[in-house]
Formats: sequence, C-alpha cells, structure tokens
Amino acid sequence: MKNPIPPSARECFNDSSCIFSHLSPDELTMIPIDQDPDFYRRGSVIYTEGSRIRGFYCIVSGIIKIYKTGFDGKEQIIRFAKKGDIMGFRSTITHEPACTTAQALEDAYIFFVHGDLVLEFVKENGDFALELLQIACKELGEANDYITDIAQKTVRERLAEIIIHLLNEFNLDQENYLKITLTREELANIVGTATESVIRLLSEFKQDGLIELKGRKIKILDEKTLVRIANLNN
Repeated sequence: MKNPIPPSARECFNDSSCIFSHLSPDELTMIPIDQDPDFYRRGSVIYTEGSRIRGFYCIVSGIIKIYKTGFDGKEQIIRFAKKGDIMGFRSTITHEPACTTAQALEDAYIFFVHGDLVLEFVKENGDFALELLQIACKELGEANDYITDIAQKTVRERLAEIIIHLLNEFNLDQENYLKITLTREELANIVGTATESVIRLLSEFKQDGLIELKGRKIKILDEKTLVRIANLNN
C-alpha cells in the first residue's frame, strides 16, 4: 500500500503548540524541515524501552502511545503524543537509555531532530529551554497525579477520569465520538486494571446512559456525571 502524501513539517514546526515554534528563523534553517517526515503505520514501534535515543521525535500527524512494559510483559500506558508533541527528550538530555516504548496508535508522520541540535537550542535559546522545562514539569505532575489515583481511587473512578481526560485531550469527531479509538486492553492498560474489569464497567456506564459504544468508539452522553464519578470537582 502506498504511503499517503506527507503533511508539511514546516507547518507543524510553526504551530504555537510545538516547542520548535520558539526557534528563530536562523535556528530553523539548521533543521531540514522541508524534508518529508518519516511515516509509521499503525502498530509500528518508533523506539523501544532500553534503546539509545539520539534526538527528539516531533509528531507531525497521528497519535502515538507511550508505555512501559512490566516484568510480566503487560503494558502500562503512560501517555499519548499527538501533533506538535515531542518524544525522547528525557533520554536526549540525560544521555540515558529510553525508559519507555513509543508505538503508533494510528498512521503517523514523525520528524526527527538530532540531539546535538537540540542541546545547542537548549543552551542558546532561553524560550526553547523554558518550554522544555515546562513540558517536563507537566509530565512529572501528571505522573504524580496518576500515582495518587492508583492509590486512592477505585477502578470505576479511574475509568471515568480517563474518559474525561481523553475528551479534553483529543476532543470529538463530527459524530461526537472521541477522536481517539482504543481497544479494551489499551483502556485497561491506562487505568491499571484487568481488561475484563474495563469491559464490565463500560457496559455499566452504557446501561446508566453515560456513554454510547460503537466498536472501539466512545460517545460521551453525560459528561457531568462522569466528572462526578471521577471526583474531578474536589
């Protein structure tokens, strides 16, 4: 199957949501952004846990799931990356092996920026360095919230919170379904529970009129009640 026409990396880099939008015109000329980004089909692995990452991966289009693998081989999804997001910056800055695996959840175009350039931007561009620090702090905060949720919230509460989080992160399509589609196993890997528990709870949410299911697609019918179940108002 022929790859689709790649989107413009320049358009993505100029988007205010992308960290590379903080680069000056001279700095942008140091990156070959007029070259086509790399194409990854759904299911393709971009990098693996324990590998050496030599730079930043910038998402031009598509959705990437980032996860860790437990000793039993089970995935624990840490977060998702979408257009304008970056991956691999921790390993690039610290020169340590990757602590996660990144896999395309849907067909994606990704642009790679070499680590030497990234480190030069960090040293010379204060806005770029500050944005990178803010991204790192945001991810740390989300990790702390997740640890608290695992310890203090029920599986039902965590699933409701994940559905609301996906709504805020990816929004809705024209039919009012979440713009991200996940398998029941992937949902379980985010929530931190068994797949059977997620299947049962989704069925309960559907019966209670909170959501509508169409295969992997989820439509939110009662956002306020899901927020209340997730204890997000406290």
